[in-house]
Amino acid sequence: MALLVQKFGGSSVSDVDSIRRVAQRVVAARQSGDDVAVVVSAMGDTTDDLLDLATQVSPKGPPERELDMLLTAGERISMALLAMAIQDLGVPARSFTGQQAGMRTDSSHGRARLMDVTPSRVAATLQRGEVAIVAGFQGVSEDEDVTTLGRGGSDTTAVALAAALNADVCEIYTDVDGLYTADPRIVPSASRVTRITIEETLEMAAHGAKILHLRAVEYARRFGVPLHVRSSFSDKEGTWILVDRPLTGALHQDGTARHTAPSPTSEDPMEDPLISGIAHDKSLAKITVVGVPDRPGAAAKVIGAVSTAGVSIDMIVQNVSTSPEGLSDISFTLPEVDGTVAVAAVRELQHELGVADVLYTSHVGKLSLVGAGLRSNPAVAQRMFGALAEAGINIEMISTSEIRISVITDQEALEAAVRAVHSAFRLDAEAEAVIYGGTGR
Repeated sequence: MALLVQKFGGSSVSDVDSIRRVAQRVVAARQSGDDVAVVVSAMGDTTDDLLDLATQVSPKGPPERELDMLLTAGERISMALLAMAIQDLGVPARSFTGQQAGMRTDSSHGRARLMDVTPSRVAATLQRGEVAIVAGFQGVSEDEDVTTLGRGGSDTTAVALAAALNADVCEIYTDVDGLYTADPRIVPSASRVTRITIEETLEMAAHGAKILHLRAVEYARRFGVPLHVRSSFSDKEGTWILVDRPLTGALHQDGTARHTAPSPTSEDPMEDPLISGIAHDKSLAKITVVGVPDRPGAAAKVIGAVSTAGVSIDMIVQNVSTSPEGLSDISFTLPEVDGTVAVAAVRELQHELGVADVLYTSHVGKLSLVGAGLRSNPAVAQRMFGALAEAGINIEMISTSEIRISVITDQEALEAAVRAVHSAFRLDAEAEAVIYGGTGR
């Protein structure tokens, strides 16, 4: 017998028929002998609809506490309906809010972080042979206020629950058959990745891949939670995300393992795939601080001001000063939604530092090439830049890590850039990827 945590996104529980289909999948796993805990997101576009309602009744901006109270209703609807559907199939099930499931968070409404997970009621339900269903995306603060974990937070709920329960695997169900070498909506010929390291997945999630929430991947790496990303619309094997913890599970009657992640072998080494995938991000902007004095502490003041304003910085490039005056330029990218706040923060320093100008560019795009093979293959960058040059796409910034190369381009050229690099590395599959639900989550 294995313990599974299954997470179903909004597209997987978008309507009554979808909820019934999920219930059948959960019941099949339970009847095969596995213990099953389920984490659900809100149905379809429920969260967006609730946000629209909040804006209508509070045009000046709804209070964060009340907004969290409102938004958590979406997941509560899903969990209760799924519990009903499972019980209708003859299997006992019990639903739990984030608070009831022991999801303790800090008090940051809308972006709370998990502080402790003690799912004693969930564990007791599983011990009785019942299916436990947990509302994703939510928890409770030390002040007993309902909180939300931010967009994609149901992924984090599922991984945290799997870690706390010491589950054999956390299955992330979505509307595609796993992780792909690129977004199949942009590259229909993208290939499904059968397995990928947790480090590569982190890079993909951090640089624009939307299939998994970054915080969920970080949590999985920290606690050694094996992940299996697959479709709720098919029975196909998905993508295994490999962690250090060995994955063991129950056996079939014939003695073969049922929930075992693939592992590297001499015939199929992990280093074979040079590139695991291409991530992209259209939601960025760029700020260039012109004429920064080239002296110790100047860059720290610029970046510090942006950080103090609560804005996360992505890529940073500072050129080497060659002017007689000893001036340099600092460019960095950030979420486009934070552009106004960041520019204001930097402009406050303009007179103090003697900065010549602060330039803001909206609508920039980022392409990231990710793969463990980058560590040992210096020709990768040459091929990538050559493909972009042939496609007539200009590179504005470059950033690298051991297993990633990222470039900033004009947003309008980003999709063409993704397709060009994908083809250059021969990542195309023979058949087009299937997108069952249409959202990718």
